[in-house]
Amino acid sequence: MAVRMELARILIRELNDYQLIELREVAPAEDEGTTNGHGPQSFSQVEGGRSFPIVIGLPEAQAIERRLKGIQIKRPQTHDLLMNIITALGAKLESITINDLSDHTFFAVLNVRDKAGKQLQIDSRPSDAIALGIATNVPIFVEEHVLESAQSEEP
Repeated sequence: MAVRMELARILIRELNDYQLIELREVAPAEDEGTTNGHGPQSFSQVEGGRSFPIVIGLPEAQAIERRLKGIQIKRPQTHDLLMNIITALGAKLESITINDLSDHTFFAVLNVRDKAGKQLQIDSRPSDAIALGIATNVPIFVEEHVLESAQSEEP
């Protein structure tokens, strides 16, 4: 089972060559319900919900921060290139799933639907997946066992 998460913030402090991002558990806003195709659904943080940090590299942090702030750049960066390829092939990025935690390393997949309608799961680093997902506002999911493991590994 996967739990829906949102990128809550990028911690401002730089730690050598990496930064921390935090994912927080969210649920559909009570007044929103389902959208039935009438626009994006609203989500709010779950009271007492779980959260956990992920350490990411500076280039990925900068790409995520740029997307969150809506900063446009003149030429596509690596994450933009991958999104352009997915789109050019007639596929659609539907969601991100952080699906494993092993030896203090998170793993993720891009959930992509190809033009024939087939669901594909493409292996990815979570930071790259999140950078892609932020650009298209796709949901970020975390498998329950990953949340439990992340909670037990926190100091």
